[in-house]
Amino acid sequence: MEPSEDGIAPLYSLAMPVRAKIYAYLSIAIGLVALALALSQWQSQDVLKFVFYLFFVALSSQMKVRMPGVNGTMSVNFLFTLLAVTSLDPAQSVLVAITGALTQLLWKSKSKLRRIHVMFNASSSAISCGLAYLVFHSTALRSLNSTFTLMVFWTSVTFFIFNTTMVAIVAAMSIEKPIWKFWKDNYFWTAPQYLFGALLTWLVHVIENAAGWEISVLVLPVLFLVERSYRLYLGRLEQEQTHVTQMADLHLRTIKSLALAINAKDVTTHGHLRRVQVFTEEIGKELNVGEDIMQALQAAVLLHDIGKLAVPEYIISKPGKLTLEEFEKMKIHPVVGAEILESVKFPYPVVPIVRHHHEKWDGTGYPDGIKGEEIPIGARILTAVDCLDAMASDRQYRRAIPLDEAMEIIVSESGKMFDPKVVEVLRRRYKQLEALSAETSITENQQSIEVKVEKIVAPATGLESNEVLALVEPKQGKGDFISSIAAARQEIQTLFEVTTDLGNSLSLDDTFSLLATRIKTVVPHDCIAFYLTNNDRLMPQFVQGLDSKLFASLEIPVGQGLSGWVVENHRPIINGNPSVEPGYLNDSKKFSTLRAALSIPLHGMNQVIGVMSLYHTENDAFSRDHLRILLAIGSKCGIAIENSLKFKFEQKTASTDSLTGLPNARSLFLHLDSELHRAESAGESLTVLVLDLDGFKGVNDRFGHLEGNKLLQMIAQGLKIHLRPNDYVARMGGDEFVILLPNVPASVVQTRIDQLGEMVVEQGRILTGEEVVALSVGQSTYPADGSNAEEVLADADRRMYAMKETHHKMSKSLVALHASTTKNEVQMQTEAKDHKSKLGNID
Repeated sequence: MEPSEDGIAPLYSLAMPVRAKIYAYLSIAIGLVALALALSQWQSQDVLKFVFYLFFVALSSQMKVRMPGVNGTMSVNFLFTLLAVTSLDPAQSVLVAITGALTQLLWKSKSKLRRIHVMFNASSSAISCGLAYLVFHSTALRSLNSTFTLMVFWTSVTFFIFNTTMVAIVAAMSIEKPIWKFWKDNYFWTAPQYLFGALLTWLVHVIENAAGWEISVLVLPVLFLVERSYRLYLGRLEQEQTHVTQMADLHLRTIKSLALAINAKDVTTHGHLRRVQVFTEEIGKELNVGEDIMQALQAAVLLHDIGKLAVPEYIISKPGKLTLEEFEKMKIHPVVGAEILESVKFPYPVVPIVRHHHEKWDGTGYPDGIKGEEIPIGARILTAVDCLDAMASDRQYRRAIPLDEAMEIIVSESGKMFDPKVVEVLRRRYKQLEALSAETSITENQQSIEVKVEKIVAPATGLESNEVLALVEPKQGKGDFISSIAAARQEIQTLFEVTTDLGNSLSLDDTFSLLATRIKTVVPHDCIAFYLTNNDRLMPQFVQGLDSKLFASLEIPVGQGLSGWVVENHRPIINGNPSVEPGYLNDSKKFSTLRAALSIPLHGMNQVIGVMSLYHTENDAFSRDHLRILLAIGSKCGIAIENSLKFKFEQKTASTDSLTGLPNARSLFLHLDSELHRAESAGESLTVLVLDLDGFKGVNDRFGHLEGNKLLQMIAQGLKIHLRPNDYVARMGGDEFVILLPNVPASVVQTRIDQLGEMVVEQGRILTGEEVVALSVGQSTYPADGSNAEEVLADADRRMYAMKETHHKMSKSLVALHASTTKNEVQMQTEAKDHKSKLGNID
């Protein structure tokens, strides 16, 4: 059964490689020589037999079937070629072989044949037949007393090897595939058919010897049955191969879709995979890695990071450097990826590439630390290409660097991180491959992330009023469907997380922090600021990112600047100029490098409570999709911030005295209990001082309650100044204060009391110009004077009132003494006047 190359005619085009053309023409030259040598030995005997074989070889050549996996056909004419070799002279044998080859080639050919194609087919048959003839009639076989069967066997093997090899060489050269692999995959399996032909040749030879060569015509029905059987067999084989190819393509497309879906949370992944696919495929071809490695690379490019499913997203998306612990977690992803893919049972080596794509040429990589040629060639190619594209692409933790600079870094690491052979190919072709990957990206289906449908202008219920001031019309971004999936998934996830987190947080700082973290994932920005209204100004409450110190120092009048305008008009601004905000700093040297702003009002229950502003370093960086997402988040975070503000106020008023800012009585009792437990556990003392202002009522009566309140505030500040950081002071109510002094000696306590008394008198003098108040202090010590809070406080309070009573009695005595002295002085002055008057009368 002889293969023919009629389906390979398109390979002989202007694009045919030079070496394939040289080989074809060389084969034609050798074939012409073989034909000439054969014709020189023409013998006219058995001409009828020659014509008989010539007719039947042409007839049997029409019984051809298409070979699966290669553009060629197979015919049963080989049997008559072998019969001619065993019973005719060299010239007749070669002519029979050429006739069979040309008939098989030209009869009902579906391809437009070129002259070189026809000549090569004839030449390869002439060469193969001539060599087979030499083997059959060689003296070497005859000297070994070989039987006719063995001689036919070796003749058949010779014809099979040379005929199929010559065809495989030109075909493999034309499509740039390895010759040995091409021959093994497409022709080696036909060997049994040639051996079967040898068996039929022996059978016909036996019949001819018994009944004459004319009986050979009886072999035609056998050949017809053989041809029918092989047509059915090869047809079914071709269907199976087609099915396998389709399933393999479907498998690869499914892998690609799943890989892109897994990585859809990262909108840069799709473009990265496309570029890496192009680079690895072309480098693999140039390095002749083999078909199995090429197929493995196609799958590995898509799946090499599948193990990152086991790495927390906050590590993968971290904007800064990883900690040691985070890097250790990141290093597991090649191992996890390999374990996931092992269960798939790929027919080509995908798992080793995935496992070792972070290994380094010098052995310092992970997970196994192998080096050099120990690393699979597919992994070496993927490592270099993946690193080059990663450096030339934007990442969360850095900006992209120019491709040329990235290539210089790759070259500098040749022999350290990367295989020098791979780096050399990459260095020579990276610009060409980058252009090729760009063309590939353009030809792929593109779908808009921000499709705008004009047909229906509004839902039946109407649209919510939401006018937007667009200082610069935002651009309409476009991307493919993967980007749309990623954007939608990220948006839904962020809104869900924001809603959940806001419901669990009442702390104002925590609310701002989690909002900043969530918003960053869906609306890229370089700085975020929350301004809250305070009378007629906006005060920054939380600022994070570039120029944060600058924006944190602002006090923006309502109605001015971007944020002030948003509050006054209750409308968002998109792509405004951030430098308008820093204009209120009264310092012309301070300015922002940010170029675009997106600001939305934060609505509370009944009013606008502030503004959320996002800033970006690029002009016109924000789109209407960004605005939509931010408004959706803003509708929830405005209420959450207002609730946090109310909670903060209630929390403060519940434990703080509103006049002095000191802890109130409720807070005092809680803190006193805590301090007593601590003192008991530590075996320490706790001194409790109860303070009361003597003469404070007189201040209110003489100077008014406003002055009295001011005096209380001044004394409260003075108390805090004179205490240690771990001391505690609270206002019990009215003009009474309590101080807790942990583990203070008695001598020090008395000194502290004297200092506080002087401070109180001085504050009264500063406010009124007179010594209008004094201080009464009651001292009690735990555990000497009481075993619990009530006992200690009661003892201190009793002593304070005792001191206050003493001060009161002393004050009354001083007043009486002062009155008595004044009365005596008046009486003495009266007597002196009377005496002087009497002396005047005498005169």
